[in-house]
Amino acid sequence: MAKAKQGVALSLDMVRNIGIAAHVDAGKTTLTERVLYYTGASHKIGEVHDGAAHMDWMAEEQAHGITITSAVTQCPWNGHLVQIVDTPGHVDFTIEVERSMRILDGAIIVMDGVRGVEPQTETVWRQANRFDVPRVVFVNKMDRPGADYEKSLETIQTRFKNVAIPVTYPLVEACEVIHLIEGTVYSFGGNLGEEVAVRPVGDDERALYEEHRDNLIMTIGNYDEEVEELVLMEEEVPNTLIWESLKKLTAAGKLRPAFVGSALRNWGVQPMLDAVLKLLPSPLETPPAIGLDSDGEQVIIEMKSEEPLVGLAFKVQLFDGRRHVFARIYRGTLLPGDEIAIGGKDTIERVARVFGVDANRKERLLKAVAGQIVLLAGLRTLTTGDTFFLKDAESVLLERIEAREPVMGLAIEPMSAKDAEKIESALTKMTEEDPTLRVDNDEETGQQIIKGMGELHLQIAFERMSREFDVQVRVGKPSVVHRETLLKKVTAMGGVDRVLDTDALQMTLRCDCEATVTPLDRGAGVVVNCEPVWLPEGYEPTEEQRTAAEEGCSDPLVGGPLEGAKLEDVEVTLHRVITFGAGSSAQAIRIAAANAVRKAMNEAGGLLLQPLMSVEVVVPDENTGTVLGDLQSRGALILGHETQDGVSTITAECGLTALLGYATQLRSQTRGRGQFVMEFTRFDAL
Repeated sequence: MAKAKQGVALSLDMVRNIGIAAHVDAGKTTLTERVLYYTGASHKIGEVHDGAAHMDWMAEEQAHGITITSAVTQCPWNGHLVQIVDTPGHVDFTIEVERSMRILDGAIIVMDGVRGVEPQTETVWRQANRFDVPRVVFVNKMDRPGADYEKSLETIQTRFKNVAIPVTYPLVEACEVIHLIEGTVYSFGGNLGEEVAVRPVGDDERALYEEHRDNLIMTIGNYDEEVEELVLMEEEVPNTLIWESLKKLTAAGKLRPAFVGSALRNWGVQPMLDAVLKLLPSPLETPPAIGLDSDGEQVIIEMKSEEPLVGLAFKVQLFDGRRHVFARIYRGTLLPGDEIAIGGKDTIERVARVFGVDANRKERLLKAVAGQIVLLAGLRTLTTGDTFFLKDAESVLLERIEAREPVMGLAIEPMSAKDAEKIESALTKMTEEDPTLRVDNDEETGQQIIKGMGELHLQIAFERMSREFDVQVRVGKPSVVHRETLLKKVTAMGGVDRVLDTDALQMTLRCDCEATVTPLDRGAGVVVNCEPVWLPEGYEPTEEQRTAAEEGCSDPLVGGPLEGAKLEDVEVTLHRVITFGAGSSAQAIRIAAANAVRKAMNEAGGLLLQPLMSVEVVVPDENTGTVLGDLQSRGALILGHETQDGVSTITAECGLTALLGYATQLRSQTRGRGQFVMEFTRFDAL
């Protein structure tokens, strides 16, 4: 049994909770491997292409050469403790980035020096924006032909309207970087770049250094009056002031400090890691979390270990077949054996053990304190997005983590009776781990449908079912999840007039309602307006009757008139409720309102919406014509086409149905050299 350790001994100002995020294949796991090696947390560098990366510990990650699940680790650096979350880059696993960004204090966004901002870079950038996560940029792969540091940073300005400003600048031929604040040049020696030599800027680099340092200072001066004043007076700006100002502007989201190098070639990493300590905030420097108490009033959650416990569960994961929960402690101290209450649930659970985590290895801790990211064992119902606090303490609810709706489904059935007994358990555990993985039963066919974010997402799920749970399944053809909206605005009357006659009682149900349904613009959602006129004039409904009218308006919205798919972009307005004395009970009003809305929907007619995907295809120039023609034959709308260094990048929008199996077709058209990524944008009619 592992010996328990005393948790984080450092004060919180010496801790950094950061994530590393990027587009798939930008090199974030490779960067993480270097960070762990250079900090001494790992004794060797595991390469992704060899299936040996320390952070890609799942068998599926090693087999596919991509990160699938976010992994947590920690490492020491210059007297600090850096807790790192390495996140996936493939869009099918974007929930891993979403829930990681929710609990991080800072992030490193890794970019490909050749390609700049890519589709999934945009996704993780938006996720970081949503939670106001300060970030620095690491432009990777500068050893590649066509890599362009300044052009990559320009794509940040173009795509995000953010200013990315170089702090280090590459000397590509020498595999060195100039530090524009310190006025030094970093060289990287040894077998794996672990030996760092620092020298003053030489005469050959002086002009380049001064040009970019001046640009750095003037850019900071645009936002900082003290720096601007020194620039105008032509006085030297102290390095300490540059660091202080840049840290404030990074926290405020005004500037994105940029660093450069090649993680695979072992250069440029250490200066970036030094800057993480100087530029990204400690838990004490982040704004306090905001929660809601039992009365719905806002509560400020300050990062203090001596205050009552508040934590957020952000991920469920199986370790050695047992259920564990990743959590961030926002306030207070948690001990093994503590009994916790779960916000919004009438549930009390006991924390059996608390662990520190290093990828798939865990180490028992004697306690967890505010600011830590830990793993908890023994909890059966605590799940992603739940707030927890000590039993008998005041209830607190933090902002939840919302999962995206799945867009693709596959019918599955067990291969044998033996598998039938285990399949339910396997699916329950996997859907607890991954909120974007859903399981439904088709009422018409009786089939079990597993739904996910894409073909790769579902493929990984089946591989895990076989490896982890020894469950073999037959898989049907892919089916795309649809939504419905309405074709036109319609007003209709609907009601109920009948007698319920049972052995127990005889009841008359009578009520009439008038409702209007209206199609809305894409992305508007579902709007219900329930402020009707109650008739006869002067009638005063009870609270129960008002609630029944609202529920009646919402009841038909679970499915559209075409195939019963979930409705989107529809407005429902209840105009009148005509009552008839005792017969207009709450039950009668609910039925009448539902009938009026349903009648209006049927008269309006349905419009089927399917997932529309944003697609980026990268192919050799000689295959561009073939690939463009194939995309257009699938109904794709071509949005852009760029060529650089013999490689074409095609951006398009296309319905998901037309893209099923596209990866195989693209490989055939390009002899295996083409690649593509797609990301869900919206449901729309095609």
